[in-house]
Amino acid sequence: MSSLDEQETGSDETKQAKVQPMFVTETSCCPGEHPLQFTYVYSYFVKPQGKFDPEEYAQYVQPIAAVNSVEQFWNVYRHLKMPCEFQEKIDIHFFKKGIKPVWEDESNVKGGKWILRLKKGFASRIWENLILAMIGEQFLVGEEICGAVCSVRNQEDIVSLWNKTADSIPVTNRIRDTLRRVLQLPPIAVLEYKKHDDCLRDQSSYRHTNLDVIGGNRRAPFHSQVSQPPPSP
Repeated sequence: MSSLDEQETGSDETKQAKVQPMFVTETSCCPGEHPLQFTYVYSYFVKPQGKFDPEEYAQYVQPIAAVNSVEQFWNVYRHLKMPCEFQEKIDIHFFKKGIKPVWEDESNVKGGKWILRLKKGFASRIWENLILAMIGEQFLVGEEICGAVCSVRNQEDIVSLWNKTADSIPVTNRIRDTLRRVLQLPPIAVLEYKKHDDCLRDQSSYRHTNLDVIGGNRRAPFHSQVSQPPPSP
């Protein structure tokens, strides 16, 4: 399971009607393209109508495209809707190939995620900066980065960055510091961290997190401190 919290248990009818997993074909780099260090897969999850079993979250994740060069990334990215353009609740994933965007995946189960809550209107800029930092290998933590999720919700949007080893304080701190830099967060911005074994225990992605803040009010998340979205480029 992953980001949509407080799911309902599925009925037999819904299980029979569930969407089957889709697969994307990886395209080799063409001559002259600039290869990425890792292949990344875009995917999304929209909660189906009615009830469904949250344990089957992964089976509703729909891959969109795999990219392994800078040119492929931009060719795909320019055709995708930005987080701020979605009206429905949706989880958007950008993960390394071979890693599923679920807590139980072997690359995620001992890891965790840094979480940033955003006032509506900010997610598109933050999301773009985050995934550009990922493909640009700006975090300098080897293969620790697993992927990122943008969760579009009614009252706020939530961006999270997943890593493999939650118990490595030097690694999680380096990721935190890089996040603050590449996302250009103000000092009052609150980042939260949650281990995936805690997610599995309480069946929640974003509740009961640990706060990390430099100055400001520890109870005040980033979105409560910002009144207007940034101007369009």
